[in-house]
Amino acid sequence: MNANIEKKENHVIIEINEDKLNSLAAPDLKTELVKFNNDGFHNIVIDMSKVTFADSSGLSALLIANRLCKNSSGTFVIAAPQDAVKKLIQISQLDSILKLVPTVSEAVDLIMMEEVERDLQNDL
Repeated sequence: MNANIEKKENHVIIEINEDKLNSLAAPDLKTELVKFNNDGFHNIVIDMSKVTFADSSGLSALLIANRLCKNSSGTFVIAAPQDAVKKLIQISQLDSILKLVPTVSEAVDLIMMEEVERDLQNDL
């Protein structure tokens, strides 16, 4: 899978540089996601601005990312999904589970906001 990886202090941004997130690309993405989670990155943003097609394997990779982040008290966000991918997520009724935002910067803002909320809850 061709992707740019940007590691920040409390999150990682994965920019997928392929037009398809399918059974060929999804296994590599799953491997990377598990590796990042094991390395302590519990907040993950996937920039899907270049992905024009996803299949069930691609959706599975996104669900794995969501589960990994959730189980480690983190946040998973899909940034800039193309219309076809967004429709697939909606048709699959995963839009109530997955967080989708229009831009990477909004995804980072969402992570920061949820980090503050978690910190406040832990202080109580």
